[in-house]
Amino acid sequence: LGVHPDTLRRWEKEGRVEPAERTAGGRRRYDLAKLRHLAPHTQPSTRTTVAYARVSTVGQKDDLVRLESFCAANGWTYEVISDVGSGLNYHKRGLRILIN
Repeated sequence: LGVHPDTLRRWEKEGRVEPAERTAGGRRRYDLAKLRHLAPHTQPSTRTTVAYARVSTVGQKDDLVRLESFCAANGWTYEVISDVGSGLNYHKRGLRILIN
């Protein structure tokens, strides 16, 4: 939401929000979908999130799809850059996109 955690605590005291649950340690967990109407930024963001992910084997390639799903689920404008390969090599295709 782009607000400080103290703001959420104040909103709870004011009765504006209700935590979805509390952990055993007393921490609050909120359902973001229920809080979106309280977001102070009503204008949609023009920012683009760039998500870079690298897996070491082709067998892990499905993990890269989860990253894209995560970005979409959060409603972000995003671009995913991904690589498959072991070790960090600055000549990999995905990193060349970022560097150039």
